[in-house]
Amino acid sequence: MAKKDKKSKKKDTSSDIPKWEFNGELAMNCNCDVFCPCVISLGVARPTQGYCQTWFGVKCDDGFYGNTDLAGLSVGFMVDIPGRMGEGNWTVALYIDELADEKQFNALEMIMTGSAKGTTGLFQMLVGNYLGARREPTSFTIADDGIRTFTAGRAIFGQIKPLQGADPSKGGVTINNTPYWMGPVVTTAVGLKSKVRDFGRTWNFDGNSAEICQIEWAGP
Repeated sequence: MAKKDKKSKKKDTSSDIPKWEFNGELAMNCNCDVFCPCVISLGVARPTQGYCQTWFGVKCDDGFYGNTDLAGLSVGFMVDIPGRMGEGNWTVALYIDELADEKQFNALEMIMTGSAKGTTGLFQMLVGNYLGARREPTSFTIADDGIRTFTAGRAIFGQIKPLQGADPSKGGVTINNTPYWMGPVVTTAVGLKSKVRDFGRTWNFDGNSAEICQIEWAGP
């Protein structure tokens, strides 16, 4: 009788991940000169300063993780990248809406770390140092003049304004039909008042490159 193979097999957890969607908007501001080359190059080009420091905030207008509703919640990111975005080794911290209950908190962390696969699954390949997630009072507002303001406790205060196009009736300057992971249409913007203070980092992105994107993320 052949011996039974006692070697343990790694469990495939992909079937444990429920269907999820996260639809809303993303606002981002970084240390690049206007406009950040990472968008067009899909992370291949070197940032204008040689490295990337950025915050971004996302708000969920409509979304779910399995049976858990995510609508109305927002999440902030602090991201520190030593070189090209596509080369990885990102350092990331998450700031999750304090209004999220335990199930919502866990769902948002799964999605925003890439553990839920799908659109954000690339984070698992790119993030080398995850500083964790914590609850913070978060706010994502859009003013009549298009200015986006995102805050996450005392860690992030970001205010960005879309760049004006030649025809104001058509809105701001946009990059269309891009395969950028965030979404196919990116609105270029500039930081007005933009600061990050956490984990020994003090960043000021006033006057630097920013972007706005409507997002429709899904998985697994």
